[in-house]
Amino acid sequence: MATFISVPLKKSSEVDLVKPLSKFVTATYPAGEEQGEYIRSVEELNKLRKSALGRPLDKHESSLEILLRYYDQLCAVEAKFPFSENQLCLTFTWKDAFDKGSLFGGSVKLALASLGYEKTCVLFNAAALASQIALEQNLDSDEGLKAAAKFYQLASGAFGHIKDTVLSALNREPTMDISPETVGTLSLIMLAQAQEVFFLKATSDKMKDGIIAKLANQAADFYSDAFKQCQYKENLPKYFYFQEVLPVLAAKHCIMQANAELHQSILAKQKKHFGEEIARLQHAAELVKTVASRYDEYVSVKELSDKINRALTAAKKDNDFIYHDRVPEVKDLEHIGKAALVKATAITPPLSAKFTDLFEKMVPMAVQQSMSTYNQRKADTVNRLVGTMREATNLCNGVLASLNLPAALEDLSGDSIPQSIADKARAIVQQGGLQSIEQLIRDLPELLTRNREILDESLKMLDDEESTDSELRSKFNQRWNRTPSGDLYKPLRAEGGNFRSVLDKAVQADQVVRERYNTHCEMIALLCKPEAELSAALPSANPAKTLQGSEVVSVLRSQLSKLEEVKKEREGLEAEIKAVTFDMSTCFLTALAQDGAINEEALSVSQLDQLYGSYTQRVQASLRAQEGLLGNVQASHQEFSSLKQSNSEANDREEVLKKLASAHDSYVEITSNLKEGTKFYNDLTEILLKFQNKCSDIVFARKTERDELLKELQQSIAREPSAPSFNVPAYQTNPTATAAGPTPAPRTVFQPEAKAPPPQRPPPPTFTPQAASAPGNPPSNQPQTGNPPPMAPPSQAQGPPYPTYQGYPGYAYQMPMGYNPYAAYGQYNMGTPMQPFVPYQQGPVPGQGGYPGAPPTHQSPYPYQQPAQQAPHQPYFPQP
Repeated sequence: MATFISVPLKKSSEVDLVKPLSKFVTATYPAGEEQGEYIRSVEELNKLRKSALGRPLDKHESSLEILLRYYDQLCAVEAKFPFSENQLCLTFTWKDAFDKGSLFGGSVKLALASLGYEKTCVLFNAAALASQIALEQNLDSDEGLKAAAKFYQLASGAFGHIKDTVLSALNREPTMDISPETVGTLSLIMLAQAQEVFFLKATSDKMKDGIIAKLANQAADFYSDAFKQCQYKENLPKYFYFQEVLPVLAAKHCIMQANAELHQSILAKQKKHFGEEIARLQHAAELVKTVASRYDEYVSVKELSDKINRALTAAKKDNDFIYHDRVPEVKDLEHIGKAALVKATAITPPLSAKFTDLFEKMVPMAVQQSMSTYNQRKADTVNRLVGTMREATNLCNGVLASLNLPAALEDLSGDSIPQSIADKARAIVQQGGLQSIEQLIRDLPELLTRNREILDESLKMLDDEESTDSELRSKFNQRWNRTPSGDLYKPLRAEGGNFRSVLDKAVQADQVVRERYNTHCEMIALLCKPEAELSAALPSANPAKTLQGSEVVSVLRSQLSKLEEVKKEREGLEAEIKAVTFDMSTCFLTALAQDGAINEEALSVSQLDQLYGSYTQRVQASLRAQEGLLGNVQASHQEFSSLKQSNSEANDREEVLKKLASAHDSYVEITSNLKEGTKFYNDLTEILLKFQNKCSDIVFARKTERDELLKELQQSIAREPSAPSFNVPAYQTNPTATAAGPTPAPRTVFQPEAKAPPPQRPPPPTFTPQAASAPGNPPSNQPQTGNPPPMAPPSQAQGPPYPTYQGYPGYAYQMPMGYNPYAAYGQYNMGTPMQPFVPYQQGPVPGQGGYPGAPPTHQSPYPYQQPAQQAPHQPYFPQP
């Protein structure tokens, strides 16, 4: 009786996880021990997939453990790698578990770049393998019953989980085996079988009949739900698997209902309700009889039927002779209660008891993305503070250069190079002078061109693949049912547009730096000359030695010294700001564990305020100090200028000194800008190369998916009929053909009209020689109206030279004359004289017609000659 249903496994194509995942690890994490550990974990993950999917699995719990461990690892790794069609693109191909395909088309399969699809299919295989392991259990032992119930409930829970998540995990229509209606039906089947196992356990433990009846009734209810679900879904009955499952479900429903009635009848007997006992046994007998008549090839119910019939016979006998209790109608019986002791196992990873996350130290992608955004916010904060201090320093240098300070205080003699100018000239020469700047300026266009070429090549790959996808989409229309490349590449194109905008802004910045260099190029070149040439290039002026000991000069020098201290404090403050570090990953992981999500903005802003709040206050204090000192310097310089003798030579000299000071500051800034630009282009090259690799990977994955889809379309086209279906005319159909198989060819070429069966043949006649010349015989050349004349030989052979009888339907027909065994001998002369063929002359047997196939008494259809006197010769009649 115990016929259980198992589910076949899906088959997957091989996928190389090592190359794409290792590429992501090397691109995301710096080289070192951490990166090496992650790459080794990637290799272990690839081995785990091959163990779970790359070989046939035994129907044992250890094989199920491997599948569940791989599923748990997929769930753990999903949050740590950016699996998607436009980022880390891995295409997984799986075949339909139920659709075996055709001779020319192959089986149905689906390829998707989705880790959710891989998880769904792996969980389906885990559920299918659990059903197969449960089927292998020995249900005669308690351990086997417990294990079977556990595995059936696990399978039910896994199928139910797929039903709830498959549509959200996939971005397109799934194959029929993992569609919600299919896995929902399988979940009900597994749950019903688990309930049946509990019924068997209760029966084995000899529990109370009332409890057993409720368990059986609940199992019957589960089987009924599964049968309806399986029958009423329009796509399921077309599969051979479900065609085989449907009768089993129907039989199981009847069997469980019969068991429920049987045990409830025992309970009724205990309560002295003998009529109810008989009614329930009669209902149980009818249910078992239905199973035996309709589903005997699937389920055997002989033992149960005998048990019910024996109980029914005994109950009827006792009631007829003793109790005389009225037997109620089945519809009037009280409904049997239900007791559901099974529940689908909840799918909450980890499912494997031996699971260990291979990427335990790797933070989830949500944390990685939050860290990336946090680092950007941190960089913006640092750049804002550093930029504010640098702008203040540049402003200070500009104001001092416009006032010719400190050169004006050092040039009181009017005929020597001021010390500050000499120091600036030496600094420029030490940094390479004009040659270094010009080399940096020449390098920028090459770096820019290289970045543009990488970006253009990356976008061209996307354009070419999108063009191919559009052509195939227009060719196949709705058959080309994958995500359009135009939609898929939108994030990449937006990223590429951002890179192009960055390059355009960089070109504008390069032009500003070049213009500034052209403006100060002459003065920078003068500073690069030897000291003698620099001194000769400075205009001479009248000495202003009277101001050397004045108070205003001392005040100016004191104020300039304080400004230098402020600028040095800023350099130290800038170094402190850049050195601030804080690991936000712990904070983000805590938030993710507690809330299931990360509010990155709130957490980052709060933490950055704590880290850089004090530095912001120090920067503002430095700005205020500089502002006050510059005001004092300007007032003191105004007093200094009023005391200084003024003439044209002095003014010319002061202007040159101002330009030289400004040229030095510009040289420092231009050099810094050019170095930053070079670093920017080099860093951007690395980023663009990663972008190019990303585009290349997704284009390669799309090409692979395209080839798979083209192959699938070709197979589906091959399976389609070459012409539309049409109705065959009625006269071309064979009415005797049946669906059971080919009909054997008829044993005769034609069928005669329906006639009564022929009479029994009389015994062979005896002839005398005188009978042939009896005076009462008609002449041999007169035709007889009773038989048709001999048939002319046909142009082709019409079959064997003797008639074949199909229930003796053709006895009224003559032997076909296409082959005449006597044609070669015009007479019966075969070396010895033969008796001539004598017609049959005896009268018919009383009550019986004459021999129907005999020749007429007045004519012989065979030529003959008068031989010598011999023994009578029997006429030749072919025997059937």
